[in-house]
Amino acid sequence: MIIGTLARSSLTVFVLCLLVSVATASEPEEVAALRVAQGWLEEVDAGNYDKSWESAASYFRSAISNEQWRQAMLGFRQPLGKVLTRELMSRTYVTELPGAPDGQYVVIQFKTAFANKQSAIETVTPMLEEDGRWLVAGYFIK
Repeated sequence: MIIGTLARSSLTVFVLCLLVSVATASEPEEVAALRVAQGWLEEVDAGNYDKSWESAASYFRSAISNEQWRQAMLGFRQPLGKVLTRELMSRTYVTELPGAPDGQYVVIQFKTAFANKQSAIETVTPMLEEDGRWLVAGYFIK
């Protein structure tokens, strides 16, 4: 009975250590991706839509043309107005996303208040490019 309890306790400790090491392994990626997302959002906030498209991931640029991106931002993002607050809600390292190729992604969500919209959720998804740089591959406002 004592051996069984010790074995279960050891297994529990091992599993917890394994989970902590997996979480720790993705921490640097999440931090790097978050920095990229924040810098990219600064360009979007400033209305530098062409620059934000140019600095996005190749996957992003292949999915939408620069002109389509600019028009979408002028019609959808610009009317929201100036960012009043933006608070990090979550960041999650993943290797699979629906409709996207397998890779390394960090899905980042912000709770954002705009001048013309009190409460929104912005989702920014950087991906790791083949050259080792994190670049934004997706952006959604809900």
